[in-house]
Amino acid sequence: MHHPQDALRDALDADGHLYVFAYGSLIWRPGFGHAAAHPALLRGFHRRFCLWSHRYRGTPERPGLVLGLDRGGACRGVAFRVAGVEAAAVLAYLDDRELPDGAEQVYHRRILPVRLLDSGHTVRAVGYVANRGCRLYCGRLSAERAAAAIATGHGQMGPNRDYLLNTLRHLREMGVRDAGLARIAALLPAG
Repeated sequence: MHHPQDALRDALDADGHLYVFAYGSLIWRPGFGHAAAHPALLRGFHRRFCLWSHRYRGTPERPGLVLGLDRGGACRGVAFRVAGVEAAAVLAYLDDRELPDGAEQVYHRRILPVRLLDSGHTVRAVGYVANRGCRLYCGRLSAERAAAAIATGHGQMGPNRDYLLNTLRHLREMGVRDAGLARIAALLPAG
């Protein structure tokens, strides 16, 4: 049997810290204390609106879209460094935030090698990867379809368009250009 303590130890980097890879709303609303935020690069996954949202950014009648890490390519984001003593509480908070959408598991929590771009070090980071097997996974939508859903999506956390535009703005402030997200934003009706 896997002991929670082992799982926690597995999540920590060799330096004893927890690193959390943020690629969407976690960048601008982490919701947990951290010692540092590093610009970071994850290879093998890219940021994509590949998950329907029935709760946070939409409703079952009018689903919105949320970002997931999907296989292939690379993704620039932020690696938050959290002191080891706070790791258990932060992981519990993140699982609570990222894993429930009703009973549907839309993300898998994974340990991913992430390169810190300010130091060049590679660390073990926790990241939430899109669950391709779940009902809400929608894969590669056209920019037009994504924009149409995002334009009308509105859930518990507010308008879907705010989620997209906030993410884009913060990526731009970090000097990151996400062509896929920019294309979707360009198709949104003026609001």
